[in-house]
Amino acid sequence: MAAYNIFADMLDRVRRAGGDLIAAGVLPAGTDFSRFTVEPPRDPGHGDMATNVAMVQAKDARKKPRELAEAYAGKLAADDMVAKVDIAGPGFINLTLKPAAWISALRNAVLLGAAYGRSELGRGAPVNVEYVSANPTGPMHVGHCRGAVFGDALANLLEFSGYRVVREYYVNDAGAQVDVLARSAFLRYREALGEDVGAIPEGLYPGDYLKPVGQALAAEFGDALTKQPEAEWLPAVRAKAIAMMMAAVRDDLAALNITHEVFFSERSLVHGEVDRVGATIDWLRERGLVYEGRLPPPKGAPVEDWEDREQTLFRSSAFGDDVDRPLKKSDGSYTYFASDIAYHADKIGRGVNTLIDIWGADHGGYIKRMQAAVKALGGGNAELDVKLVQLVKLLRGGEPVKMSKRAGEFVTLREVVDEVGRDAVRFMMLFRKNDAVLDFDLAKVIEQSRDNPVFYVQYGHARSQSVLRNVREVFPDLPGSFGDLVNVADLTLLSDPADLALVRQIALYPRVVEAAAAAHEPHRIAFYLFDLASEFHAFWTRGNASPHLRFIIQNDRQMTQARLVLVQGVATVLASGLALLGVSAPNEMR
Repeated sequence: MAAYNIFADMLDRVRRAGGDLIAAGVLPAGTDFSRFTVEPPRDPGHGDMATNVAMVQAKDARKKPRELAEAYAGKLAADDMVAKVDIAGPGFINLTLKPAAWISALRNAVLLGAAYGRSELGRGAPVNVEYVSANPTGPMHVGHCRGAVFGDALANLLEFSGYRVVREYYVNDAGAQVDVLARSAFLRYREALGEDVGAIPEGLYPGDYLKPVGQALAAEFGDALTKQPEAEWLPAVRAKAIAMMMAAVRDDLAALNITHEVFFSERSLVHGEVDRVGATIDWLRERGLVYEGRLPPPKGAPVEDWEDREQTLFRSSAFGDDVDRPLKKSDGSYTYFASDIAYHADKIGRGVNTLIDIWGADHGGYIKRMQAAVKALGGGNAELDVKLVQLVKLLRGGEPVKMSKRAGEFVTLREVVDEVGRDAVRFMMLFRKNDAVLDFDLAKVIEQSRDNPVFYVQYGHARSQSVLRNVREVFPDLPGSFGDLVNVADLTLLSDPADLALVRQIALYPRVVEAAAAAHEPHRIAFYLFDLASEFHAFWTRGNASPHLRFIIQNDRQMTQARLVLVQGVATVLASGLALLGVSAPNEMR
């Protein structure tokens, strides 16, 4: 059975109406049908769906939008899905659908099951999602956690929407910070050998997390490294420390059920068999995109990489950046930007033209230059979307949480997951738009109340499952599968406004998924699930006061069967949406 989207269905019906108008001479041949939309109206009182087709096509048709809207209205009013057509304002068309249209969407949701909401939006196109990419200098903290969850949920969403996704982690294993890591680990190595190293000097990493690295070095090398100059011991200690830190990162991510297919080493760009950064610069230079020159002094805000000297520059201003950018430092080494260009060149070289990078909010000033570089590298065919993830304020009962003793400077990701659980962490990290600061209260996310969104949504799924279990006690001879039940239930009985409100929410799911995937915004799924759960819980509550609205009605088998299909529709969508977010859908809550 093909995936079903009631809004896409109506979009096709509007196109067919437009085809009839072309045949009638109202619209010219070759009219563009790609730019109009069909979506829920802002005011539910205006109907079920609204389309701007007449506004979009009026100019090409050489007609006033309202005149064209009236022509469309005549065709759409005859459609078997449409109950009423209204024209609003200068030419918007509002559509009210027949209940049978919504019932058809519910039937599809139940029959499709886990496939409901899937689409071919991506048409198999490859997408690279790079996320987390934390420096391997210590444990992952709660800020990394938000980027990790966001990137993973986005990858799930894109896969569900027909893209071929590669999940990638860029290992920052080059540069000064990993040498500081090595010197910090060397101190712990000496400590493991029995030496009193005293207080950790300023400028080194002080956390206890490097003690196991020191112990591993002592076990492997004995005291041999202490007899070597730094230039000799540094590479071995650095490699060991990075390997152990990345193993810890993988373990921390596994606690969130996050895995990456690719771990790409920054160090490999320069210290591999080929200097790939230099090769990328040469490639750009051959195309006139790298030159030797001087940057003018900044007129407004200071530019952090400005130097008054002749230097190697990339023409990023030709691709939308504010100024051209240096590729080499005064000592001849490459800038971070040069390495990042080479890294993104590698991604594009793998045949990927849609790149998504998840960065911390403090990297906002770096976006324009990287987007310029990707445009240059891809010849205009590649696109980079950067999603910034804002800070997480960790609270307990409204009070800021103190720093971790183990990490030294922050609260670790693992400590948070261990305290409140994977589901609470993942859902709440997505229950706010990625570019807004998030208050994460460790006390509130484990409350069993409507004020705790993850509980409220999971409770909705658990409640739906309890209905589906308990009905067998009243009607033990019901059909064994919901596919069979859909075929025997009289779904026209779902005519109460409360029934139809819930059906409409279920029918909205494929459109929400597609819109969230197109915008790269997984938080839309979390918001939608909360709305669906709220509608379901409200229905349940109304049934307590109004017996005819209960899901199981002892003396009315026909209505019970219809309501069971409705409940299964809710369960299907809640389970699907929670899976996209990487959150479990429990069958019962304890």
